[in-house]
Amino acid sequence: MSEKLIEYFAHSLEGQPKSKWQPLKEHLQNVAEMAAGFAEPFGGEELACLAGLWHDLGKYAEEFQEYLKEAAYPDVHKSETVKKIDHTSAGAQHAVLSSKIIGHLLAYIISGHHAGLLNGRDTGACLEKRLKKRINEWKHGLNEIPYVKVPQIPAFLGNAFIKHDEGAFPISFFIRMIFSCLVDADFLDTERFMDAERSDLRDCLHNDVFSMMEQALNNHMKGFSKSDNSIDIERNAIRNACIDSAYKKPGLFTLTVPTGGGKTLSSLAFSLRHAVIHGMNRIIYVIPFTSIIEQNASVFRNAMKSLQDLNPMEIVLEHHSNFDPNMETTRTRLMTENWDAPLIVTTAVQFYESLFSSKTSRIRKLHRMSKAVIILDEAQTLPVDYIKPCLSALKELTDNYNSTVVLCTATQPAIGKRNDFLIGLDLGLEREIIPDPKSLYQRLRRVKIENIGEQTDSQIAEKLLNNEKVLCIVNTRKHAKLLYEAIGEDESHFHLSALMCPIHRRKTLEIINQRLGKDLPCRLISTQLIEAGVDIDFPIVYRSSAGVDSIAQAAGRCNRNGRQSGGGKTYVFRSEHNSSERFLSDMANCGKQIMELYDDPLSLEAVEHFFKLYYWDQSYRWDKNDIMKDYHLIQDGQFPFSFSFKHTDHEFHLIEQQSKPLIIPWKSEGVVLCEKLRSIPNPPYSLRRNLQQYTVQIPERVWNEHFEKSFDWFHDQFAILVSTDLNYSDQLGLCLGIENINSDSFFQ
Repeated sequence: MSEKLIEYFAHSLEGQPKSKWQPLKEHLQNVAEMAAGFAEPFGGEELACLAGLWHDLGKYAEEFQEYLKEAAYPDVHKSETVKKIDHTSAGAQHAVLSSKIIGHLLAYIISGHHAGLLNGRDTGACLEKRLKKRINEWKHGLNEIPYVKVPQIPAFLGNAFIKHDEGAFPISFFIRMIFSCLVDADFLDTERFMDAERSDLRDCLHNDVFSMMEQALNNHMKGFSKSDNSIDIERNAIRNACIDSAYKKPGLFTLTVPTGGGKTLSSLAFSLRHAVIHGMNRIIYVIPFTSIIEQNASVFRNAMKSLQDLNPMEIVLEHHSNFDPNMETTRTRLMTENWDAPLIVTTAVQFYESLFSSKTSRIRKLHRMSKAVIILDEAQTLPVDYIKPCLSALKELTDNYNSTVVLCTATQPAIGKRNDFLIGLDLGLEREIIPDPKSLYQRLRRVKIENIGEQTDSQIAEKLLNNEKVLCIVNTRKHAKLLYEAIGEDESHFHLSALMCPIHRRKTLEIINQRLGKDLPCRLISTQLIEAGVDIDFPIVYRSSAGVDSIAQAAGRCNRNGRQSGGGKTYVFRSEHNSSERFLSDMANCGKQIMELYDDPLSLEAVEHFFKLYYWDQSYRWDKNDIMKDYHLIQDGQFPFSFSFKHTDHEFHLIEQQSKPLIIPWKSEGVVLCEKLRSIPNPPYSLRRNLQQYTVQIPERVWNEHFEKSFDWFHDQFAILVSTDLNYSDQLGLCLGIENINSDSFFQ
């Protein structure tokens, strides 16, 4: 009598018979095939395939199969919930038994594919403990899956294993990449089985999408190329230089273009041509500020509007905290989960923190960065305290993952390798896209910089009132508020800071641009959020002392379109509040030295000197939280390498200060949204996304002081400002009596 055939399952469906469940063998093979496809661009397909085949081996245990049964047919008489069964340790243990080195690499990937990457060794949960854990019997399942020989160490990692801890980071990065392939494949196959309707909404990229996008951009740019304006002529030459350089082999590039030189669309032209020529898979545009990300995404979509057969919202995918939900569809929301779109526009925080995260939700998209064109807008804005890990990650992407990274900035060379900056990136002169950056700077120079020394608030206020159209940029929200109050309220006076909710800032900028377009008086006091990418043009700008890169950005809002016959004027002053702005003291002091040494503080020589002072001479700050020390190769014993993935996740935050979201019932639309939030027990996703446009991030200390008296708390997660009449101003935004003095330089 033959033994009864036993069938094993990966997923059950509540109330459905086993004939409707997903066979485990099918799931393992599907995930293996998909993960291998994701890893193929960087040569990791064999390892990704093995991770897919082994990731759910623990589901062969009888206890797990019983768990599926109980989940599908819950006992209504039992009060306790079904206890989950560990099904990830089995594959990890099997991997280590199969191969010491490759096995441990796979063990990190398999053991964390639900909960996230673990630390190798730790007092708490860690991989080493998982490998020693007693688990339910599962090995009979090996008879059901094909035998696959454990592959060799990938060629590009060969040297890493003999470099001791110097080679540990490349290995840890490879683990993250394979982990991303596995997690995304596992999510997608599970979704395809559990929710076919949702899965069907996902779409594959059109085979010829980049060629189509390039043609659309060319059509869009035809009108610009006919202009005889000197600025437009230079912008057209910059675009042509970008297209010419796109034929060079993938790797690191620099694009040194003065502010106002049209580098947004020029860098897109480079990316599209480069993607077509070299068969790249994605374009990722990384921007440091959410205050301008929507503007850039809108510019890209406008350039793509002639594509009749493709939805611009699905071609240009925004991934940031302030994305307008009214522009979102179910499909774009799904695409955001794993960046499955041709052009992704995201923030520096989202980009870099994903590279150093341990969480499945953030790492899932990481494999999309392989064989991608990555444009780093305002590349010089990286905090010096994280510069070493960030540059190490960029080096991995270009050296080992077939990606191209373009450092796009007006103030190069910030992060190129040199004798006093050995952690920098190898940037040869032939990788600069602009043939002669010095000459271009002189041709596009439209502003005179003048240092006017120390100024009180009353002196600056008087200067602002003496000019009809003038912009003043300061370093803190508190200073912006004080200066606005000093010039007094008027229909021509405006204030911008992150104490205003996103929709409030956007509406204010619209009014400002309308007034400037009609040549009406307009005086604006703003924090740094206006400095990068905001297309605004004032004849005169005042800038509180800061780094040369910030001064350059401020000058970029001055005579931006070259309309001032005598040129624009940007005045740099030392504020009476400088002593309280300690967080900016290093950068401002470096900028002060440059202002004193150079007639033109924005010349390439002056900029290089500034970065020597600020970046290159501060090696003790390059990795403040010792991120790079979280990775170790152990030469002896049974544990070949110990990586602290969770610790890295905890320590790596580009935005150091912790803040919490406060919803502002601003104007009638905000009031209606807050009323809906109060009345609906389980607020839908669309409502939560809409409320992001009415949210201000506030520091924990302010939150703690005002929580009970100024905020209403709903659904155990949403705080709403009680009184906009008392605590929110149409001119200044949130006014709680305690201003956060930190700058608005980085946003999620």
